[in-house]
Amino acid sequence: MNNKLNQKIANKNIVYVFIDASNLWEAQKAKGKFFDYEKLKKFIKENFHSFIIKIFYYTAYPAEGTRVYSLNGRHKFYTFLKKGLGFIVRKKELKRIFIITENGESIEEKGNMDVEITIDALHNINKYNIAVLFSGDSDFLALVSYLRRASKKVYIFSSKNNISEELKTGGDGYSDVLCIAEDVWGRELHHRPEK
Repeated sequence: MNNKLNQKIANKNIVYVFIDASNLWEAQKAKGKFFDYEKLKKFIKENFHSFIIKIFYYTAYPAEGTRVYSLNGRHKFYTFLKKGLGFIVRKKELKRIFIITENGESIEEKGNMDVEITIDALHNINKYNIAVLFSGDSDFLALVSYLRRASKKVYIFSSKNNISEELKTGGDGYSDVLCIAEDVWGRELHHRPEK
């Protein structure tokens, strides 16, 4: 975080954090490491001088039987976020959409959580003075603008390869997650071998 950002932030802030997991996944792949969410929570608390912090984590996961590997580890991770770190985890199964093209049939998976993030941000609007959004999706510009008109400070975290220019400049500050403190990163990301 730069000094300018720290100067803008007052002590005793109530910070609500909204993490778009699919957007952060792109950053993790680019970095080659997983986020350490316990350290990320501490980083936010310290850098935003937060009196109270509440973190929402949004994710879509594959339906049972659609992968050759077990999904148990993923569900244990969600339980750790919820019970171990006190996150509010919003999850849903990926929707499978069958598409017919000139090349034949294919399946596309969608798990957009934009509506859920927006609902939580608006439903809780009177409970926080700072919103931290981990996403680069330009669809959030309307939400960011609304929150700022409601006198909320809004800070955006995403990666340079996954941020829209509108969102990057639409809040009160932007940070590239690939450049924030090295100690928020955890173990190396290893890709599953192809079968």
